[in-house]
Formats: sequence, structure tokens, C-alpha cells
Amino acid sequence: MNTNAVVIEPTNPATASIIWLHGLGANGHDFEPIVPQIPETITRQTRFIFPHAPQRPITINGGMVMPGWYDVTEMDLTARQDIQGTRESEQILCNYVAQEIERGISTKRIVLAGFSQGGAIVLHGGLRYPLPLAGIIALSTYLPLADTVSSEIHTANRQTPIFMAHGLYDPVISLVHAERSHTQLEKLDYNVEWHSYNMQHSVNAEEIADISHWLSACLS
Repeated sequence: MNTNAVVIEPTNPATASIIWLHGLGANGHDFEPIVPQIPETITRQTRFIFPHAPQRPITINGGMVMPGWYDVTEMDLTARQDIQGTRESEQILCNYVAQEIERGISTKRIVLAGFSQGGAIVLHGGLRYPLPLAGIIALSTYLPLADTVSSEIHTANRQTPIFMAHGLYDPVISLVHAERSHTQLEKLDYNVEWHSYNMQHSVNAEEIADISHWLSACLS
């Protein structure tokens, strides 16, 4: 079993799993505090898995080594994207899904969630995953390797609900990138629930309430 993650077990036997990826420079503990803010109707039978990203040098940060799902070379996130890093992290994500399947959880009861870089990886991996998932949560993020999406998406997840949300004043990943990704997904006929909030590159209480409502529908 991959132990490179924070795992929060439910009070009852798990019938669902949420795999939640953090942003650049953070770790699996970053979103741990969100679990008590989600209704017990969800958390009492849902396992939460918060993986730690691999340590890697980040070009835009002067080559400093930190937890990251892929390298970032410049402020324009769509230029010179780290294809290898993105695909390596997609495989890490798939390994966590496989682990949950081995533990008896159907993919139809697995939600992929992520913030910032983590959100980019769950969008990238979720759209290409060959078995139907319960849903994808993409927070303060964008669709990476967007030019390859239409040729690589898997029909298994064409109907999978997607929750996308972004801060109106995000200085890290501009709202323009997120809106462009949202538009592209809608043109591909994905079921995207879009939200924007009066915040920067963060998560707020209103967003958590909306996520909880959405999760209740996905994991009912």
C-alpha cells in the first residue's frame, strides 16, 4: 500500500473515497482541516486520501526543490508545460485509485479532488481515466495540456460531473485561464458546475458549502 499520503478513515466502513491533491509547495496535510467542515452524512462512510507530491525543482522558483506535481517554467501556465511531470503525476493518481479499488471501493464511488496544481492533475487524469468516476473537483486551477484533451479523453468519464471553482482575484492562476478551461470542457459536452468567489488563491467557507452540496449529490 502507498503510505505517502495522509489518510482519514471514516467512522463507518468506507463505501466511498475522495483522493485530494494539494497545490505547489504544500503537502497532504494542507486540506486535512476540510474534512470536519464537510457534512457527516458524507464523511461517516468516506475515506479521505491526501497524497504528498514528489519533491522536484521548480524552475519559476529559481530551481528550488519543493513538493510539486509538475514543474512550472513561467507565469504563463500554458507555455512550455511539463508534459513528463504531468503524466508522471497522473500515474501516481491512478495508483491511488487502483489502491481504493483493491480495498473494495467502486470507481463510481471515487471522487478526484485537487487545488491549484493538484486540480490540474485531477482534471488531466480524470478525463482520461478508463473507468467511470463519481466526480472531479477542480479548485483554483486550469486544464493542463489542453491541446491533447480532445484526442485523449476516455468515454468512461464523459458523463462524470465536474465541480470547478475559482477566486475572482486569484493572482497565482488567473481567472482567465480557469474560464478558458471551463469553456473548453463545456464545448466537449462535460457536465461542469462552475462557481466563482470573492477571494484570491484560496478556499473559503462558501466554497466548502457548495462542495458539500455537490458531494452529497455525487455520493448519495
